[in-house]
Amino acid sequence: MKKLCGLLLVFALFASCAKEQNLIPDYPVNFSKPITDPSLNRLSSPGGAVSFSGYGVAGIIIYRRPDAYVAYDRCSTVNPEKKTPIVIDEGSLTATDPVSGAKYSLFDGGPVKAPAKTSLKQYNVIIAGNVLRVVN
Repeated sequence: MKKLCGLLLVFALFASCAKEQNLIPDYPVNFSKPITDPSLNRLSSPGGAVSFSGYGVAGIIIYRRPDAYVAYDRCSTVNPEKKTPIVIDEGSLTATDPVSGAKYSLFDGGPVKAPAKTSLKQYNVIIAGNVLRVVN
């Protein structure tokens, strides 16, 4: 009986951990534009953000920090199987899942309002000469 209880406890622990992670699947991302492209104008100063569809799971968001660029998948980590794209909020500091109301920081991708518990999936940003690339 002790072994059965122990086994059930271990199973419950792993099942709950897997559910909380809300993993976003890996999709190839290969975004590339000249930094002078008009669609990237909002990135000309820190705090600016832009979004694009057609990349990753639900699109990508690129955010400019004071010292670097960061990129995230737009797929909400709340019910990721639904592939709900988050939307950049006014002011470009956060983005919101329009279905669940979850909110994420664009500075680090972390959750800032429930029901979000997990950070956004982050991609690599490379600046090569005059070209901004987002890849995974």
